[in-house]
Amino acid sequence: MVHHTQTADRVDARGPDTIAAISTPAGVGGIGVVRLSGTQCRPIASALAGAVPRPRKAQYQTFKDADGRPIDQGIALYFPAPRSYTGEDVLELQCHGGPVVLNMLLGRVLELGARTAQPGEFTERAFLNDKLDLAQAEAVADLIMSSTEAAARSAMRSLLGDFSARVHEIRQSILELRMYVEAAIDFPEEEIDFLDDQSIVQQLDQIRDELTDFLASAARGRVFREGLDVAIAGLPNAGKSSLLNCLAGMERSIVTPQAGTTRDTVDLMIDLNGLAVRLTDTAGLRASTDPVEREGIDRAWLAVREASLVLYLADMGQGLTDADLENLSHLENCNVLLVWNKIDLAQDSFAPPALPKGVNEQLSISAKYTLGIDLIGSYIQQFAGFTVSEESLFLARHRHLEAMQNALEFINQAYTALYEQRLGDLGAEDLRDAMNELGKLVGEISPDDLLGEIFANFCIGK
Repeated sequence: MVHHTQTADRVDARGPDTIAAISTPAGVGGIGVVRLSGTQCRPIASALAGAVPRPRKAQYQTFKDADGRPIDQGIALYFPAPRSYTGEDVLELQCHGGPVVLNMLLGRVLELGARTAQPGEFTERAFLNDKLDLAQAEAVADLIMSSTEAAARSAMRSLLGDFSARVHEIRQSILELRMYVEAAIDFPEEEIDFLDDQSIVQQLDQIRDELTDFLASAARGRVFREGLDVAIAGLPNAGKSSLLNCLAGMERSIVTPQAGTTRDTVDLMIDLNGLAVRLTDTAGLRASTDPVEREGIDRAWLAVREASLVLYLADMGQGLTDADLENLSHLENCNVLLVWNKIDLAQDSFAPPALPKGVNEQLSISAKYTLGIDLIGSYIQQFAGFTVSEESLFLARHRHLEAMQNALEFINQAYTALYEQRLGDLGAEDLRDAMNELGKLVGEISPDDLLGEIFANFCIGK
């Protein structure tokens, strides 16, 4: 285990003091939980309930205020260090889930010497005490925030260490190669020209291939974690709202025969066979003098340009009008799927035209009769590079992609240094830098500001 040092500007906040927070969501529920971690768990439990619960045994107790009056009755669980989530003494108090009762219980705990936990502080202490590495700590947040079952399973694999194990395997391969190169540099009397050793070339190629595959999986995993932004665009009355309702499986957008019904963007998150997709229904893209509709059209263009994928609907009965072509000309820098709608009204002789510039592909549907909707779903999954059976997928973040890309670049530089420039020292340094980049993924190298940013995005109580 690598020991993690606390950040200089957060020592007071992450020191041996005892922290406490309500760990269940805000609102009314049958059960609420107040969690504590730190050296004062035992004396607080004794003062609050008259006794310290037996380790890892649920104990029914009455929680009392400073005057001895009952606050509530519930279950207390005590986990002595180091066998706890944070690696410190941990006390969990389960009471009735009303906000008043929970705040009274938390207030009493704070009176007895604890302080309010900061967001993510319990998990940060688990990381600092080597209970989790950084990738596993991030997986805790991803598991909590998962928007699909598949995302939750991927987060759980990372939490169990699958992602970290992959990182360590690649780092170990780089370490072994680096040790060989440095040893050859340090002992030139052995008269081994390691720069002509083909096994090094093979090892570099293997490491490069593994990192390339890892990076590709991470790129797909980032979409898997964050969801894919898909905007539905087109002229008024093209069927955009009907398509959103079809994909969502519910009547979310208003549908009428009148053109221009949608005056603002309508956002909806759907689970597309495990892939989280944020759908945005937009106002019809046309010239308008109505100030309200004009504002909706401006918002539509903003949503379209920010989307990862644009579904542009065209009326098959009318073909691509001059207005459609004008709209598509402004989408040349976007990923566009041209969706021909209203195939139920089209002539049998209709043949889709050649793809306009900037359009990736086209297909035909009837939003009214839900014909071909599955084709759109399949295309979105294909565009995202998502397959339900990809058990190796993990929920990547931007920092993961950046570190992997940097590591891959250092491996490429090592190849150049060793076999084009014939400079062993530079090659060894590049290998060291590649290892450091991968070390950032699991927290073996963790700048102070990075830790602060990661854990600040956690919910309080976790």
